Amino acid sequence: MLIVVLLVGKAGFPQKLTDKVDVFLGTGGHGHTYPGATVPFGMVQLSPDNGKDGWDWSSGYHYSSDTIAGFSHTHLSGTGIGDWCDISVMPFLDSTAKNVKTSFSHQNESGRPGYYKVKLDNDILCEMTTTERVGYHRYTFPNNDGWLQFDMGFAINWDKPTDGYLLLVNDSTLIGYRYSTGWAKNQRVFFAARFLHPTVTKMDKSGGPGAKASLHFVTGGKPLLVRVALSSLGMLEALETLNETRSQGFEQTVANADALWEKELSKIKIKASKEFETKFYTALYRTCLAPVVYSDASHEYRNQDNTVHKSKGKKYTVFSLWDTFRALHPLFTITQPERLPDMLNSFLSFYDDNGLLPVWDLSTWETNTMTGYHAIPVLADAILKGVKGFDVEKSYAAMLKSANQKQRGTPDYIRFGYLPQDKHGWSVTITLEYAFDDWCIAQVAKKLGKMADYKTYLKRSQSYQKLFDPATGFMRAKDSAGKFVEPFDPLLSEHGFEGQYIEGTAWQHSFFVPHDVNDLARLYGGKEKLVAKLDTLFSMTSELHGENVSADVSGLIGQYAHGNEPSHHIIYMYTTLGHPEKAAEKIKVVVDSMYKSGPDGLAGNDDCGQMSAWLVWTALGMYPMNPASGQYVFGYPLVDEATVQLPQNKKLFIKIKRLNQKSRSGIKAIKLNNKLIPVASFSHQQLLNGGTLEMELYH
Repeated sequence: MLIVVLLVGKAGFPQKLTDKVDVFLGTGGHGHTYPGATVPFGMVQLSPDNGKDGWDWSSGYHYSSDTIAGFSHTHLSGTGIGDWCDISVMPFLDSTAKNVKTSFSHQNESGRPGYYKVKLDNDILCEMTTTERVGYHRYTFPNNDGWLQFDMGFAINWDKPTDGYLLLVNDSTLIGYRYSTGWAKNQRVFFAARFLHPTVTKMDKSGGPGAKASLHFVTGGKPLLVRVALSSLGMLEALETLNETRSQGFEQTVANADALWEKELSKIKIKASKEFETKFYTALYRTCLAPVVYSDASHEYRNQDNTVHKSKGKKYTVFSLWDTFRALHPLFTITQPERLPDMLNSFLSFYDDNGLLPVWDLSTWETNTMTGYHAIPVLADAILKGVKGFDVEKSYAAMLKSANQKQRGTPDYIRFGYLPQDKHGWSVTITLEYAFDDWCIAQVAKKLGKMADYKTYLKRSQSYQKLFDPATGFMRAKDSAGKFVEPFDPLLSEHGFEGQYIEGTAWQHSFFVPHDVNDLARLYGGKEKLVAKLDTLFSMTSELHGENVSADVSGLIGQYAHGNEPSHHIIYMYTTLGHPEKAAEKIKVVVDSMYKSGPDGLAGNDDCGQMSAWLVWTALGMYPMNPASGQYVFGYPLVDEATVQLPQNKKLFIKIKRLNQKSRSGIKAIKLNNKLIPVASFSHQQLLNGGTLEMELYH
């Protein structure tokens, strides 16, 4: 007799990977994620806003709140600065109410990829789903009628409206726009809304920064369906965008969104404990929330200078490059081969429009947030890996332009061979990051046969050495005379521009030499001395000094701060230095303590998917320690097995064998397609070839 056992989920059907995603993970603490509906990399992120200002409301929502002030159509995932929350819609019952903010209970709230639901305390049931550019609402009112408020003046945190407009075209169509300024200046969002039931209107204010409309619907006890399309071009284009859902009902749109997410999550299939699978698939889900589509279906978009441009493919925005160049973008070379060329071309169109590659692109505005010129390692990684579909020579010219810009401390960095602290704040961090970015340029120059450039930028990539202090074992700020700045406190973290390190201390930033670990070890007097310094990093006090310590310095184990990106590569330095067992030990501690279940599950901001991408890579047993090297350094796998869907229909099967030797830790041996390989790293090309990667572990 043959017995077939199926893994089943709700209603007895085989469990979907989308069932394993917790959209509320990271919405508490300092995760700054949102729980609402979106599709992979979609223009629309339809999610609730609590109507509260504050750092932990950067996404508009925080799990600690019990009120909802509206459901807006644009949100940022995991950022440390708040913006967007455009085109706010809120249902209400009492037409005389001056404040439509309503309380709710988390017991009456749920969500999954592509769908969000909450029943407010006034008994209005609110449901949301999306297509790429359309938000789809369904409201069930407790009686036969209800109201919707469209508020172009809704704003939280840094973002403030500068103009708004609303026009009821007919009894079932509303169009308008919201202009605002904040983190992104000169932002413009146009929309068109269509209602299943005709509306009776009470227009509160049709124009200006506070444009607002209250719309009355007689529903006859049936749900009110509302479709809201976005455009960066104009209101007429938004009307055309409504065609994305013209023939779709709400349930079909939910099913389509679920199918898109199931396809994304199926690119990496793992077997692990139920709890870890939830953490993993939630992380994989979050790697697909940024960047987001900015152009209309025509590939046209309106730039921050209010001119219309057309991109080669889809134009993307929300590039948090100081965070995502480290792990998210290298992951895209595996999981997003179709989208990656458009993302890279979005860099080049930004260069065409603004004269430099993006640093932190938000709504095509250069926010100039954080340090480095980190579009360079993303482009370099793609060029060195042979990614097609973008102009390599133009990319190289843009890289040189950014590396020789006349701002952000670059001229003094070039002049002195390091950035003096008396010339520019955050001088140590900037010097280290520019040095890495310059190494990336050098590798591209070598590939393109530009050997004079190769020598120039390879020399610049060694700039970090000028800031190393052998007496303390730290990278320290120098002044224009070449003297170390005194006094020096390696535990000092100054969040302001006067600090020597951005969002951190000397402990976190001194190890950012991912391109030259062996030479860094030489500065310390050998590999074992650098290993000892790393050991101290994890074992010393977590105390921080300073009057203005950044809240981003979080997730501390000793002075290792996993809640912020400068620490993310550090564990993998152990493997590079010949101690994979130490990497394994630290990985297990970090994942157990920094990636938990529930709203408070993240140790710091998810930062547009970087925190999540670290877990995805680490769970598979590897990480791009140098994100432009094309090498993946081994760590310690956290899955029982995995299947990675690769470009060109190939697959990598990861198999784990655990030995019962609890006195030891780490990887004992690795086989790639039945051949032993060193327990160090393997190449992108080896990964792309697919096959079977077997890891034998001490456990």
